[in-house]
Order: sequence, then structure tokens, then C-alpha cells
Amino acid sequence: MGSIFDFALRYQEEGADEIVFYDIVASSRGTSLDYKWISELSAILEIPFCVAGGIRDVATAKNILNRGADKISVNSPALERPALVRELSSEFGSQCVVVSVDSKVDDQGLQAAFLYTGDPARARSFGGTVWDWLEEVQELGAGEIVFNAMDADGIRTGYDLPLLKKARERVRVPLIASGGAGSVRHFIDVFQKTNVDAALAAGALHRRELEIPKLKKELAENGLDVRL
Repeated sequence: MGSIFDFALRYQEEGADEIVFYDIVASSRGTSLDYKWISELSAILEIPFCVAGGIRDVATAKNILNRGADKISVNSPALERPALVRELSSEFGSQCVVVSVDSKVDDQGLQAAFLYTGDPARARSFGGTVWDWLEEVQELGAGEIVFNAMDADGIRTGYDLPLLKKARERVRVPLIASGGAGSVRHFIDVFQKTNVDAALAAGALHRRELEIPKLKKELAENGLDVRL
């Protein structure tokens, strides 16, 4: 859809609180990140940003943080090797360690976390319930959890409120809703009805179906605490 730098500057100017950059195919391809663009982003961004994709060890995370990222996020690599979460939080502190969770019902009828969701041909359930996984990553030191409802992702009909309510009951650290945003009403609902700490959106913002200044203004008018 265009340069990540152009989008990042636009969102910063419009008032985004934080930007997350996902390399959505790095884990499924077994590759790591190109560090050059992280340094370039750090030079132009004054708001916090998080980087995800192919982070399998402390050394990779250190490179990303040293180049200016405020947080690192792990998903498939943590499911492959859960000890990674403890290693990262022990080395850098839980405040900059985010665990991203992609969840939907698997072939066994379980609400499960999925690996390699950036590659439909390789995406698969990790083999247990997402609820057990949420508990485990918190014990391992995750400082923040992004919960993405895969069945809602990209269709712009709203966040999966029942699923997020269940996640909120189990998550004691900051919880970020992901998947389904398409209107201001969807943001109002997710904050008022699920008590999440933040809400993430991508496509609707990229296509300008949502504008951050208008979104924040309407959230504030509905009694929600936002940075204007």
C-alpha cells in the first residue's frame, strides 16, 4: 500500500499513540528482520514503536532495541519455544516485551493460538487452548499482550467482543485488542464493553476509512480517556 515511512509519519502527525510494525512472513520463512529500516524509523519517529517478526533470540531483540525500537513483539517464535519470553523479559525487562496472539477455533474445536499466520499454507494451531497460553506467557514475563481474533481480522465488522471479554478475565497485564476495526463505533464498543487497555487497527487506517483525530475526538466525547 506504500512506504512504511510515509505511513509512519502520517500516523505520528495525526496523533497515533504507538505504531506496531509486523514483518508478517519472517517467522514462517525462517528469516530475520532487516535492521536498516528500524534505524531509519527511529530517526523520524518521536512516538513509541514496536517491531515484530522473526525474533527468535536475545541477540536479535537487542539489535532491534539498540536501533531505536521501544518494544519487541513475539508470536510464532514464542509458541515454538516458550522460554524465549522469559529470556527476553529477563534481559530487557517485561515493559518492552510484547506477546502477540492470533486466535481462532482449530480443527479440534478448541479456541487456540496459531503459528505462522502470515503464510496461509503453513498456519497451524499450536495444540492447546489460547487460554492456557495467555496464562503461560504472563508467568514467563510478558509485559503486554496483543490479542488478535483471526476470524474478525480484516473484515471491518468490529472487534470480537465476547472473545476479548474472555481474554480480559485472564490477562493481568495491558491487553490490546486487534482484528475487525472498521468504524469509530467499533472502538467505542471495545473500550466500553471489554475494558481493554488499547486497540490496534491497520487496514481501515491505511485506506483512510478511519482518521485518528476524528476517532480520538469521538472517543473523548463518549467519556473515554485518550490523548488528544
